[in-house]
Amino acid sequence: MSWDFLVPVCVGDLVKTGGVNQYVVQDVVTPNQLPSYLREFKAALRSHGPMCILEHFDTGYSVLQHSNSVELAVKEDTLQLLIQVVNGLAASLPTLLVSSSLSATERKEKLNAVKMSIFLLCKLTESLESYSCRPSFVTAPGKSGKKGKAGGEGLQQWDSERETVLQALVQLLQLDICSLWSLSLVEEEFVSCVTCCCYKLLENPTISHVKSKPTRDCIIHLLGVSPVIQHTLLFWVCNNIYNFILLQHFEQLSSVFAQAVSVWAKEYGVRAIIGEVIREIGQKSSDELVREGSGVKAFASFLSELSTLVPEIMIPNISVLITHLEGESHTMRVAVCEVLGEILVQVLCGDDLDESSKADRDRFFDTLQEHLHDTHAHVRARVLQVYTRIVNSKALPLCRYSEVMELAVGRLMDKSINAVKSAIQLLAAFIAQNPYSCKLSSTDLKKPLEKEVAKLRELKEKLQGKAPVAVIKASELWAAMEPELLITVRAELEPTSEAEKEQQEDREDGDVGEENEAEDDRATAVKIAQYLRVNKYRNAVRLCMRAHSCFPESKIFASLSTLTAETVIDTLALIFKGSGEDNVELSQNLPPTPQRESAKEGEDEEIKKQEMLVQYLRDTETFALQVERAISVINTMLYWKTTSVVQEAVQFCVTVCEFSVANSVSGVRKMLPLVWSTDMTVKDAVIQAYRRLYLNPRGDTIRMKAHTLVDSLSELMVDASLGTIQCLEEIVQEFFGSGNNLQSTVVQVLWERFTGKRETSGLHRRAAVLLLGMAARAESEVVLSNLDTLCSVALGEKVTDDFLLARDTVTTICNITDHVRQSKGAPFRLPQDHQLFSCLTQAIAEGVVMEDHYWQSFMEQAVRLIYFLAESPDQLCSRLLQRSARLLLDQIAEGGEINNDAVNCVCLAQLLSLCGCVAFWQVSYLERSVSSELRRRRGEREEKEKGPSTKAKSAMEEELGLIGASAEDTEAELIRKICETELLAEENLLCAFLPLLVKVCSSPGRYSHPQLTTAACLALSQYMMISPSVCEENIRLMFTVLERSTLPVVRANAIIALGDLTVRFPNILEPWTQNLYARLSDEVPSVRRTAVTVLTQLVLKDVLKVKGQVSEVAVLLIDPEPHITSLALNFFNELASKDNAIYNLLPDIISRLSDPERGMSADDFNTIMKQLFSYITKERQTESLVEKLCQRFRTAKTERQWCDLAMSLSLLSMCERGFKRLHECWECYSDKLTEPGVYEPLLSITAKLRRGAKLQFKAQIEEFEKRLSAVHTRGLENVESPEMEEENQKGGGPTEKTVVRTPLPPRGRQTKPSVSSHGDDSFVTPQKSRRSKKPVITFSSDEDEEEDEQDAVMAESETPKVTTPIARTSRRTRLRN
Repeated sequence: MSWDFLVPVCVGDLVKTGGVNQYVVQDVVTPNQLPSYLREFKAALRSHGPMCILEHFDTGYSVLQHSNSVELAVKEDTLQLLIQVVNGLAASLPTLLVSSSLSATERKEKLNAVKMSIFLLCKLTESLESYSCRPSFVTAPGKSGKKGKAGGEGLQQWDSERETVLQALVQLLQLDICSLWSLSLVEEEFVSCVTCCCYKLLENPTISHVKSKPTRDCIIHLLGVSPVIQHTLLFWVCNNIYNFILLQHFEQLSSVFAQAVSVWAKEYGVRAIIGEVIREIGQKSSDELVREGSGVKAFASFLSELSTLVPEIMIPNISVLITHLEGESHTMRVAVCEVLGEILVQVLCGDDLDESSKADRDRFFDTLQEHLHDTHAHVRARVLQVYTRIVNSKALPLCRYSEVMELAVGRLMDKSINAVKSAIQLLAAFIAQNPYSCKLSSTDLKKPLEKEVAKLRELKEKLQGKAPVAVIKASELWAAMEPELLITVRAELEPTSEAEKEQQEDREDGDVGEENEAEDDRATAVKIAQYLRVNKYRNAVRLCMRAHSCFPESKIFASLSTLTAETVIDTLALIFKGSGEDNVELSQNLPPTPQRESAKEGEDEEIKKQEMLVQYLRDTETFALQVERAISVINTMLYWKTTSVVQEAVQFCVTVCEFSVANSVSGVRKMLPLVWSTDMTVKDAVIQAYRRLYLNPRGDTIRMKAHTLVDSLSELMVDASLGTIQCLEEIVQEFFGSGNNLQSTVVQVLWERFTGKRETSGLHRRAAVLLLGMAARAESEVVLSNLDTLCSVALGEKVTDDFLLARDTVTTICNITDHVRQSKGAPFRLPQDHQLFSCLTQAIAEGVVMEDHYWQSFMEQAVRLIYFLAESPDQLCSRLLQRSARLLLDQIAEGGEINNDAVNCVCLAQLLSLCGCVAFWQVSYLERSVSSELRRRRGEREEKEKGPSTKAKSAMEEELGLIGASAEDTEAELIRKICETELLAEENLLCAFLPLLVKVCSSPGRYSHPQLTTAACLALSQYMMISPSVCEENIRLMFTVLERSTLPVVRANAIIALGDLTVRFPNILEPWTQNLYARLSDEVPSVRRTAVTVLTQLVLKDVLKVKGQVSEVAVLLIDPEPHITSLALNFFNELASKDNAIYNLLPDIISRLSDPERGMSADDFNTIMKQLFSYITKERQTESLVEKLCQRFRTAKTERQWCDLAMSLSLLSMCERGFKRLHECWECYSDKLTEPGVYEPLLSITAKLRRGAKLQFKAQIEEFEKRLSAVHTRGLENVESPEMEEENQKGGGPTEKTVVRTPLPPRGRQTKPSVSSHGDDSFVTPQKSRRSKKPVITFSSDEDEEEDEQDAVMAESETPKVTTPIARTSRRTRLRN
């Protein structure tokens, strides 16, 4: 063969005239002739094998040349033939490559066959890949079902053939075909042919999908396994990996290339690739990375993926990447932090690291901790996630737990929601993976820590306080040993025989060896003293004699320059006795006895172990305290508006509860109200949390599981508030309604606990009966079938012993009534002679004459149950009142002279409470039960009477909304008439107690008992709910009690009662609104808290009109009580949801708060206004407020008011239109600019506006700022405005300038203006500060009762008159509500 096949750069180059001996395509077959030529190619392949490619190359080339016009079937046939050729070459070449007899001609033929087959197969693969990725081929449907089906089959066939092509290439290229080339130098065009084919296949958008994994693996192995490509692989990757990643359309290749690089490095040993790639990325400048955008994301994804695959290989090059931590690209900072995290998790973990690895580990951890404070929120969040992975992998050293935990708690205050969520997840991981204890409670750990610290202190004191062993003085010991020592010295100095000399030299060599171990003369002296101590005189003498030659300059051995017995003895004496300081030091270095040494080692070991235990307990306590601190912060996040944060907080509460962390139950209880959340995601999270904690118990049997479940729920209900129990009802009701197989067993266990069959505490008995009531909401038979048991156990003869159990039992029975279950059928009621009502009435009547703090709550629930469940409850309660009053009178009569007034007052208070409760539920019974029953009966009657003739009429009435309207009005009027005329008629027993209530309330001097006063005022307010006439008669007395009572509880109850009365009779209460707002300034925090709660409900439900008195609520934003502050903040948050509500009120609020008579400090005013102005977000509102506030400068009378107005202007989110309005109102405030308190806030407005302002607008701002500064510095009189200058120039000379100034108040004595003399724009408010002293109120005395009764009530002149009638809603509407 005389020609060579050279792989062309372009396919068309093969038809051009080449160089000497270069193959050129001779015959390009037309598309119509291709099928016949392919048949010939196929026949030749069968007969001559793969070498037929040399003769039929032109056929394959023709298919490539006409790839756009040739049919798909022709391409597929050609592909199959080329695959067979390549497979044939892969099978035949191994034996030839190892053969030594291969001629040059044969080698050239084989090489040309390999080049031709590889070239055709790669180019045809690229063509088919391009065809398969065309959008029309993938997405466009065929014109007919057949074509669409055929197209789909073709695509599926290529997906399967793609892997076959790659496998064929791998089989051939993994052979050592480099030997076919001269000097084994493979031309670059051949390598590019294969790599470009791989390049094309990687462009497929689905290459990173799971279904494409076989294709990915084949490409990776093809590039890694081939010796031909491997030596150029490094160059190819470094140049092409960026061509891929930087292309926005191929971002998916970052993970593919990471897998490829890891395979090449681990399986094929091409480790240099990782270093080259990382160095290339590391050399990217910060500015370049910021510009590239999508390329940076691909870099980051590549590094993160690569670090998870080969973290150990990345360590040598990590210093190149760390430089990006200082760059501006936050995406690269995230990627580098993730790389560090993977290295710490997979490589630098464990206790068996060397010093260098430990240093790297500490350095990496320090880097991660620094970026917990990164400027970009995304980086902070991802670093927290990296730490979460480290903690979950148990790769965080114990010494860093406390530090990282503290940083994580600090990140809970992050402004970024993602960072907060990541911090919560990290804290949950810390608790779940903590190495300390399964129960983390600082309270429980405190006692063990104190105990172990005391034990350690005792051990140290014991070691230090041991009695010293008797010590003999050194001089005494020397005197005893000196004679024998002198004999030894003389014997050593006498001459000896040759044999003895050799033995002596051997011994001296040993002595020299011991001597050489000593570092200096002092150590040698210590050694000599030790020899003398243990009676080794010969060794001591020999060592002393040798020491002078070793340490000639030593002062200790200086006398041995003349070696005599006397000098040796003197030197030994100096060493042994020495000075006092030396004596101590030498004695410390004496060798201890073996017994003392072992005892000392045992004591040291014990102390060391105790110190480790103490340190462990201290670390555990520190960790527990940090967890408790985190709990207190995360519990507040349960009510955030961000759903994802709430979900994370709920999961965290579950985790800490499972580990029994102190105060963990507080979070679990706090999230209970979220079961009412309108966000179903939050509600489901809470329900799932409670299921996990309480409703999925562990146990071997069903009964054990039931006991565990009941125990858990009972613990949760102990000391739980009413709101917590109501929320828990929702969850327990769902459990009992879900058909769980534990239901029947749980109910049985609850009944056993309630009845006392199983010994349990009173708290758990109450919890059991409440849980039974929750179960009754889902299935009423749970309680209804056991009413007798409930009556006999809790309401029987021993009811007076435990009114709390009786109250909870009554609450449970209420759950089977129609009011709770909201039944729409006929009402379910029990007869009056039922055992339940006899037990209740007896318990209530007997309790009236008893002193029991829990009777009141029991009585309220019992009366409620009577009205819910009894037939004719009014008759039953009438007899109950008679019986109770008779028992009280009998008790008073039996007491005689020794009667105790305090006891009688308590009993009277309880009787009055019963009267008020009966009056309240009687009204409720009429308006709810009787009204709904009348409506139900009327509906049934209308259904029976309705015939075919009335259907058309009823349809028309229904369309007009008139059905039942007149009937409902009639029923409502009937009920109103009953309340007005019958409930307090003389024949009704309720009427008899009303004068007594009025008397007690109006005579606090005579009836001064706190409980009596409280009960009477509450009962009177309940009586006032009956009718408007009773309300009008006693409203003045009720407000007198509200303002003048000395008992905070009475004032708080009065506020609540008056709030209810405002809803029921708004026209009567409207003139008294000012008195309600006055309680916001009460001295007692509990009263202020109640007042703001009540007023919030009234205002937000549009019962009260929002007026200027809201400024009193604004003052509570700076209340010293945090709870009151949060209530006031919630008030304004809700008010802001109403259109323009705060915007309309702001000018009046500013006027009232800046009133000089109020005396509010500037800091408090700024704090309040900053919060209120945060609700002004609309540009039009801002513009309008600017104008209104500027106009108020004209009416302001004091410098402080000017400053307050200027500060208010500076708090607005000023816009360009607002600035324009401020500029237009220059005349309003220009004469006040000399005051720093006015000038500085206005100057701060310009500073805020300058940020990000456009060039033209910035010029206007600077001009305005210069004008402000000029007036502030020189005064308005000395500064002319630009408009004046223009007028002066036009007029030819200066004109007289008129300055509008606000007149200051005259000095001297001033008269205080009245309230009525001020208009709406006045700053003077007839309010008294809470700090001002209240006038002392003198109540009536016992002697002059009749006269003083009138003094205790407001005079007629003090009673406000109706000024604005309030439209009353119809009776029908309120009955429906």
